[in-house]
Amino acid sequence: MKILKTLTIAFLLTAIAPVSAQTADEILNNYFENTGGIENWKAIKGIQFEGKVNFQGMELPVEMIQTKDGKSMAKASFQGQNFYQNVFDGETLWSTNQMTMQEEKSDAEATGNYKNEINDFLSPFIDYKQNGYTVELIGKETIEGTETYKIKLVKEPVMVDGKEEQDISFHYFDTENFVPIVVEQEVKSGPAAGMVSQTKLSDYQEVSGLYFPFSILEGAKGQPGGQAITITNIILNPEVDDAIFAFPVTETNPVIKE
Repeated sequence: MKILKTLTIAFLLTAIAPVSAQTADEILNNYFENTGGIENWKAIKGIQFEGKVNFQGMELPVEMIQTKDGKSMAKASFQGQNFYQNVFDGETLWSTNQMTMQEEKSDAEATGNYKNEINDFLSPFIDYKQNGYTVELIGKETIEGTETYKIKLVKEPVMVDGKEEQDISFHYFDTENFVPIVVEQEVKSGPAAGMVSQTKLSDYQEVSGLYFPFSILEGAKGQPGGQAITITNIILNPEVDDAIFAFPVTETNPVIKE
């Protein structure tokens, strides 16, 4: 993996002491301290990502916005057209159907699950105890040559076909810099149900005193390929017009199941 590029001498010194951390909370505390401080993370009200995604050999410009009050929008552009995914105004979740090029609302179950997910603004580990989550240090594991701490996160259940399912994910923190480099979670629904999704995070860079991964690879564990996202710019606390999150007014409001 690419390690933090812009570490200062002081940052390195703070990273040396906690190498022997033995609990999940110590590892998480080191993570937040080494990436800017927990209070600075909590102070962020919104974030805007700009970058490009590799889609079938083409690089498409992408933009993602999230706000602390639970709104989100992801947009990719191709040949002058915009494709929207996971647009949420706090009540309605919608996306662009790439076959019909129509905006479609998600059903109540998908919307409820996403509402819980988007509430974990920036990190599910911020105030995780207050949210009723639990964490557990499983042990150490080497991921592609990098030694990591493996932490199990259990959140509130998700709904799958009307039934509650456990929401469990595993986060692998680099033992040298205390940043997550891999996140794994079982897919609960859709064609990939039963498979394990894997997100790889690298190229951490500093933005206004906080560190973010600028390279993201999403795919299925043990499978070749995946979707690569390269972040080119991050804006903290951007000025956002809430109108961008609203479902467009059309003649019909189709609903899709996810």
